Amino acid sequence: MRSGFVTLIGRPNVGKSTLMNRLIGARIAITSNKSQTTRHRIETVYTDERGQIIFLDTPGIHKAKNKLGDYMVGVARDSIAEVDLILWLIEPSDYFGEGEELVKSFLQNVRKPVILIINKTDTVQEDALEACRARFSQEYPFTDILCVSALKGDNVSHLLERLFELLPEGPLFYDEDTLTDQSMRMLAAEYIREKTLKYLSQEVPHGIAVEIEAYHERSDGSADIEAAIICEKDSHKGIIIGKGGSLIKKIGTEARKDLEELTEAPVNLKLFVKVKKDWRNDAMFLKSIGYSKKT
Repeated sequence: MRSGFVTLIGRPNVGKSTLMNRLIGARIAITSNKSQTTRHRIETVYTDERGQIIFLDTPGIHKAKNKLGDYMVGVARDSIAEVDLILWLIEPSDYFGEGEELVKSFLQNVRKPVILIINKTDTVQEDALEACRARFSQEYPFTDILCVSALKGDNVSHLLERLFELLPEGPLFYDEDTLTDQSMRMLAAEYIREKTLKYLSQEVPHGIAVEIEAYHERSDGSADIEAAIICEKDSHKGIIIGKGGSLIKKIGTEARKDLEELTEAPVNLKLFVKVKKDWRNDAMFLKSIGYSKKT
């Protein structure tokens, strides 16, 4: 049996959450085409006859502009010290810019295996992959470089094989049927926020948080949930609600369906909108809605 912890790091929107979901075979982390979708460290668990891998999905590494950004980058940086193996995800490009330099700086003095994962291989030709491989090989002594398509699942099984080869021998850290360390309250908040990312454009989604104000689960698995969508501006409140409440209803309906699919039980979800100006720089509020480091 082999077991260990593997973190996924990289710039925003390179497909870390999509790859993690693909690896474990379940949709735990929310995904969208907008940057900085992942805000928390999310642990998921993959177990088979070879052993167990605990994956740490982390926020995209970027230049922080507020306290929320500081927290997100800190989560990604701290995960590097806590794991046995690191996956650095990139898009298939030979461009090595400021964002890549920032990720590279986090790996200085790291004495553990680092695998470069070139994701989104379904979007480019082979010559582009080779150029990308050659460019990044000059920047860091990677243990291996693998090409995958998280969206389509190409070469993901080979990646799992390679991880088990590199991880140390050890016991299972979680029960075999465990998929994630996330509570249902946290998953509910994330599923709601995923729908706001889907339907809101420009700067609005980045200024949104979700606070679960009430969560009551019955013995049959069904649940009553009340949640507040937090935004930073009065003008955004009307946008989120939509004409005649149409948009917030759509957000709630889709989030409820996802939660019911996950729990295999009925969910009664009530949403409303609150305005809290500059909440991304309010340390106490950030802590109250779960943006605080694990100890």
